[in-house]
Amino acid sequence: MADGNSITGSSFTLRQFVAAGAERLKMEVVVGGRGLDHQVLEPMTNRPGLALTGFYGHFAWPRLQLVGLAENGYMESLDPKTRIARLQELIDRRAYCFIYACGIEVPEAVKALAEKAGVTILATKLLTREFAHQCTFVLEELRAPKTRIYGTTVEVAGIGVMMEGDSGLGKSETALGLIKHGNALVADDLTCLRKDIAANKLFARACDSTRNYMEIRGIGLIHVPSVFGVTAVCREKSLDLVVTFRRLNDIKGDLDRVGDDRRWRTFLGVNVPQLVIPVAAGRDLVNLVETAAQQFKLRVAGYDAAGDLDRRLKRLADEMRHGTAS
Repeated sequence: MADGNSITGSSFTLRQFVAAGAERLKMEVVVGGRGLDHQVLEPMTNRPGLALTGFYGHFAWPRLQLVGLAENGYMESLDPKTRIARLQELIDRRAYCFIYACGIEVPEAVKALAEKAGVTILATKLLTREFAHQCTFVLEELRAPKTRIYGTTVEVAGIGVMMEGDSGLGKSETALGLIKHGNALVADDLTCLRKDIAANKLFARACDSTRNYMEIRGIGLIHVPSVFGVTAVCREKSLDLVVTFRRLNDIKGDLDRVGDDRRWRTFLGVNVPQLVIPVAAGRDLVNLVETAAQQFKLRVAGYDAAGDLDRRLKRLADEMRHGTAS
């Protein structure tokens, strides 16, 4: 089982950026070539207005250079020779990608300059501010630390629950039962985790190759939305609870019968609450996982059943000592 601490995805190329933002950013490659294999050094956009005027102090060359109507309007006000010279200055200062927004037509001279320098030029019909906003989400997702965990994840009553454990303990079968109860599959067998660095939170999704599919022993592969409808799948969900299945014989001396034992699983430096459920013949795992999710929601809301019972018993004991118990 993966330990959840092997980090990948913190660096990416322009080619990966174009692929990840194809739908959301509506980009097309105007000039690509070898420039598409360039690493995105700083996952942010930069409006190079000042640099285009000839002021290069604090020029953020590691970022993606976003050319909007203002920048393009200024460049069109220059004579063609000066215009190319200004762009060449930015390239000489290591700018490696220009993105033209608002459906701006990229001049042929600019294309030729980019081809010669191995610089990438992208274009989008989105407005500059809209592109900058949407681009932030794509870049954040690409640079986020990622890992893969052997586990099946389901959205249960609004809670992201990942079930893990040895092969053959019934994770997929439990997920199937949860789906039939109106819950939604996120990932079967292998869950991809992404860390939201700002919120220090994990998000789970399926690998692209297996999204929406499940493998059930004795039945084979099933396409979940075709069998149960589109609401039976969830593309991505926050990871709120880990349910670990273990054979009853393996944990007889380590069973939490009260519910006040707090356990955690750590992935990418983020602690996730863990619940260990013993697996034995006749146990209704679907019902247990659903109940665990509801119990987790109560804890988050501030209600602790074990603590409440403990306080009640202490109150009754005090009443009996003072002869006031009814």
